[in-house]
Amino acid sequence: MQTSVPELMDISKEPKHIHELYGTEPGKATFANNCLLARRLVESGVRFVHLVHGGWDHHGGGGDQNLLAGLPQRAQEVDQGAAALIKDLKQRGMLDETLVLFGAEFGRTPMLQGPRNSKELGRDHLRTAFTVWLAGGGIKPGLHLGETDDFGMRPVSDPVHVHDLQATLLHLLGMDHTRLTFKFQGRNYRLTDVHGNVITKLLA
Repeated sequence: MQTSVPELMDISKEPKHIHELYGTEPGKATFANNCLLARRLVESGVRFVHLVHGGWDHHGGGGDQNLLAGLPQRAQEVDQGAAALIKDLKQRGMLDETLVLFGAEFGRTPMLQGPRNSKELGRDHLRTAFTVWLAGGGIKPGLHLGETDDFGMRPVSDPVHVHDLQATLLHLLGMDHTRLTFKFQGRNYRLTDVHGNVITKLLA
């Protein structure tokens, strides 16, 4: 690692068209740079890569806490790099064997939070409905699964519990979530607790 990692982390050696695809700026701390680095890591044989992009907790207030200012900025920061990662993996013939998941731990309420003025608008946490997207690794492309009510508060069709998502991810990685068990306080637990079903509609 000590000899290979410095070279691997140096994205400046990528050709110009790749930097234009990702919107990367070598030497800066950007999500786009991390997406390109993720491709380089996967290409070199790393089996799990976790990218983090913070600053989405818009509860209201000034600066990034203001929904109207912060949300478009966060979205702009991730959009090009995330799309480029999928395109780049596909062009290199790596997408079919690389599972990409983009998501968070909860959604946001449809109603506003905080003072009703344009400088302090926010939204609170919502655990009952939120979105993740998946690509590659055995996922059916172009599929939109699930629908919420008109307010975006609760699922009304094809709900996917987090344990179902976990079971599906494990299946795509070649593991049966019902067999990965451990006994704790007399009860057999698994990576999906004691729940979860593989969502076959998501499978290619």
